[in-house]
Amino acid sequence: MDITENALKVRKLSQQFAYTSIQMHENIGRKIGLSGTDHKYLGFLIQKGEMTAGELSVLTGLTTGAVTGLIDRFENKKLVKRKADKHDRRKIIIVPNHDKIINLITPFYQDFQDNTDKLFTTFSDSELKTLEKYFENAMKIMNEKIDQLNK
Repeated sequence: MDITENALKVRKLSQQFAYTSIQMHENIGRKIGLSGTDHKYLGFLIQKGEMTAGELSVLTGLTTGAVTGLIDRFENKKLVKRKADKHDRRKIIIVPNHDKIINLITPFYQDFQDNTDKLFTTFSDSELKTLEKYFENAMKIMNEKIDQLNK
């Protein structure tokens, strides 16, 4: 398969975007007293809501031991609490403190979100559809790779 020069540029920009995103999240994480990855895992809890430690392990790709440490760090900051599953007391449900998490993170993201929204207004609907197609398909490729690696 021949890849065009423009496609190579987009691939490189995509990689640079990923690296810059990691840098931004690490910096924000440090400002709120967490690592960059820990603070991104808060996003999973905000998006998905309550879940078991096992579900969080599957979602993050972390071992159950690493998830226990993650939950401990979150619990120490009162960002989550543990509760026993009503049907299986061996299972622990992780309950995010949505308000505390949002209040902690929002000051560091609001201007970024506002500027991103402004950027989106500079694109036509057709261009936004192209971006949407790229991100949806890129995530599909990544999820396929994740599944392959987890076999």
